[in-house]
Amino acid sequence: MRITNETVDKLAHLARLEFAENEKEQVRADLEKVLGFCEQLNELDTENVEPMVFMTDDRNVLREDEVEHPITHEEAMKNAPKSDSDYFRVPKVINK
Repeated sequence: MRITNETVDKLAHLARLEFAENEKEQVRADLEKVLGFCEQLNELDTENVEPMVFMTDDRNVLREDEVEHPITHEEAMKNAPKSDSDYFRVPKVINK
């Protein structure tokens, strides 16, 4: 498939990217390489290959939940750089 500068411009707009004119040529060449690789994959015979749902045969390999030495509220508050009675004090992150 041939990639044109218009295609690069459209993809850049959709991805909210901006390319200088000299960068567009490199992006176009890279896109053509990617599409060329995908075309090679289309040539493979996958007639008797089952689609994969998971990358491994292992499913839901989880550890048992175990409660181990939970810290008390007082111990947690001792570790806080700033606190106000029962609460952690954090810097304001939203400005109105």
